[in-house]
Amino acid sequence: MLVVGILPAILHAQLQEPLFNPKKVVPYVPTGPETVAAMLKLAGVTKNGLVIDLGCGDGRIVIAAAKEYGAHGIGVDIDPERIKEANENARKEGVTNLVEFRQGDLFDADIRKATVVALYLLPSVNMKLRPKLWRELKPGTRVVSHTFDMEDWKPDKVEEVGGSQIFLWVIKER
Repeated sequence: MLVVGILPAILHAQLQEPLFNPKKVVPYVPTGPETVAAMLKLAGVTKNGLVIDLGCGDGRIVIAAAKEYGAHGIGVDIDPERIKEANENARKEGVTNLVEFRQGDLFDADIRKATVVALYLLPSVNMKLRPKLWRELKPGTRVVSHTFDMEDWKPDKVEEVGGSQIFLWVIKER
């Protein structure tokens, strides 16, 4: 009898789950506030900067950049629910004039105007993204990554925060 009562609930929950999206290459795992603050500090975010967060989730990195530094920010995420959540968070924090969120594939995002690119992606995704960063970012642009490095691209700086590492690279002259 218990199985009969649970089965409809399980089926209902499964029907509510979005269909598998093959473009969604990274699971959503939020970055803690201490790490967000350290990433922004390490990247040297300024009021005149543009922080682009690829795989922005709930928008916390660009929202913090706007709130703490007065920087503009763009968050990109494939998941429409995360974009909806990010927009709501920006509204609650009073920074909608400084940030915007775009639903889309991070590999297609226009990052050319960024002064800082923030990442919390899997190592394989970082490596797939690396040529785009090298090709599209201007010299002096900072790339900051939570937890995962980029193999043989030696970071300019590494810091420990809350038991994990954050990495900083500065785009060099070509």
